Amino acid sequence: MFQKILIANRGEIACRVIDTARKMGVRTVAVYSEADANARHVQMADEAVLLGPAEVSESYLKADKILEIAKRTGAQAIHPGYGFLSENADFAEKCAAEKVAFIGPPASAIRAMGLKDAAKAMMVEAGVPVVPGYHGEGQDPEMLAKEASAIGYPVLIKAVAGGGGKGMRRVDSAAEFPEALASAKREGANAFGDDRVLIEKFLTKPRHIEIQVFADQQGNAVHLFERDCSLQRRHQKVIEEAPAPDMPQSMRDAMGAAAVAAAKAIGYEGAGTVEFIADVSDGLKDDGFYFMEMNTRLQVEHPVTEMITGQDLVSWQLQVAFGEALPCSQDALSISGHAFEARLYAEDPDNDFLPATGPLLRLRTPELDDGVRVDTGVREGDAVTPFYDPMIAKLIVWGENRAVALRKLQAALSNYEVAGLATNLEFLKNTASHPAFADADLDTGFIERFRDDLVPKKTSASPRHIALAALQLLLDARQANQSKKSESTDPYSPWNDITAWRLNDAAHVDYTFEGDEGDIHVTVLDAGNGFQMMVAGEEFHLSGAIEEDGSLRASIDGHIVSATVVVDNTRMIVITDGKQVEVNRIITDHSGDGEEAGAGAILSPMPGKIIQVSVTAGDAVSKGDSLIVMEAMKMEHSLTAAVDGIVSDVFFEIGDQVEEGIVLIRLESEDV
Repeated sequence: MFQKILIANRGEIACRVIDTARKMGVRTVAVYSEADANARHVQMADEAVLLGPAEVSESYLKADKILEIAKRTGAQAIHPGYGFLSENADFAEKCAAEKVAFIGPPASAIRAMGLKDAAKAMMVEAGVPVVPGYHGEGQDPEMLAKEASAIGYPVLIKAVAGGGGKGMRRVDSAAEFPEALASAKREGANAFGDDRVLIEKFLTKPRHIEIQVFADQQGNAVHLFERDCSLQRRHQKVIEEAPAPDMPQSMRDAMGAAAVAAAKAIGYEGAGTVEFIADVSDGLKDDGFYFMEMNTRLQVEHPVTEMITGQDLVSWQLQVAFGEALPCSQDALSISGHAFEARLYAEDPDNDFLPATGPLLRLRTPELDDGVRVDTGVREGDAVTPFYDPMIAKLIVWGENRAVALRKLQAALSNYEVAGLATNLEFLKNTASHPAFADADLDTGFIERFRDDLVPKKTSASPRHIALAALQLLLDARQANQSKKSESTDPYSPWNDITAWRLNDAAHVDYTFEGDEGDIHVTVLDAGNGFQMMVAGEEFHLSGAIEEDGSLRASIDGHIVSATVVVDNTRMIVITDGKQVEVNRIITDHSGDGEEAGAGAILSPMPGKIIQVSVTAGDAVSKGDSLIVMEAMKMEHSLTAAVDGIVSDVFFEIGDQVEEGIVLIRLESEDV
């Protein structure tokens, strides 16, 4: 076995690989950008070497530098993780030339599956069913529009070199096609350096089912069954499970055989995933699935396969890359129980799931055991930056059957605590608890179909939430006072007293919080054995203490509850009963900003980079016209006019980095 490997990646996958390597007695070398100097994967590895600045083009995509570091540190192999260089055939080729093992497939296999059009042609030849569509070389926009009409709308435009939802657009009519094509080509060029596309028929009720395959250098290949990845937003997976619900054994056998045939057709080695789309308008059928693409790397969702098979796929990767035969034959592999993976992202479901950035002020995972696992690359106190993927963690659960596993998922999500930035945690809880999800009524349109249920309006702070926030402030002040007293030369000084003693008034403390319908005033009296509070006309008697882990154990009118209150300057996040709400101690007058911005201002919805500006000052635009395109966290976002008008100001140029909430373009009414 290898004595030392380098992990050419970051985040949770780097930590995941390091964990298995350590168990196998293999030493590890991490690489990192300046932004990741204190990252978890850097501290976990035996060695770590700086690559360069935060931008991926100057760090994690520096193939030659990574290879040079591997040779300099004595690493015999490089594990690319997923993303970055994991499907870069040139990098795999350079590793082979330098006699550094690439823990992945040979360059020829990556190239064979890297271009979707050529891959589909190869799969047709191998007898693997493919979705009807256009996979030719021609890229003339008019010709592509004719092909789309011939296939029949709706269609899906996909970047030939794409993956992860990038360069992919659904088009429902001929009128939408030109703009969608231009956007898909632009995003494909930015993400993969290749703007070519293919067009496929869009199935109206599809399920995304993929097969995990593995092959060794001796020509053996097996599949480790399927994963259902149908729950997606923006063509990216959110919750995956294995095995696929309601799949007949005959279909499982047929799909597995097709996936193995696909791997053998390109001389595959290592871990790979063959992705299929299944038409479930009439249920799952043996002949109702079609090849989409093959990912020539380990997948983000590989843990659910590990949970139902009892295998460590990273260990398999290292063994195969070292030249050993597959650890198991097909006959020795079997499915045990059911597993789910939920991806916890820094993103705002209320803002179309756009990525979010900020500090992880509070991060608590559910209790881990053999049936509950968390893969993560961050810790409490770390920050999610705009430079990399916004995934915080993966929560994986296992149960004897789907119902048991689902209950574990629901319980684990309820016990997760994340505060400091927007996340999809509440969305995941709502999804896992939805009746249609429990009934396995799945397809790739699930999230849009039940969006109102899954992304309800944010919960407003109740008087009890406000009372808990005030209690936290009081206990924090008391704790600070005790520290001050212990450090004081006169612990009995009245200046160390926080009982709100007043000369001509009853001792009380006042707070003001921001509410949906105006200010919320809180008056607190010291009741000796706690505090008497008046909150928006309601009276409470509270007492409590801050636990060692920072959580709050409180009694509200004799009802003892557990809560967490995170204080971030004036913002406070109250977490209780598995729910979280935000309150603000300082009332901010937003009317000025609202008046100044209005419908005529185009605001940046997130931190990002300007990659296209379609208008200049003086241009007349109509509602819905694309004005400016941003790139953030590897995704492209087009911002459109909310009203008809004249462009009065364009404040940024292509290449500029912008912050969230800043005005990018201002419009004036045509009547002005």
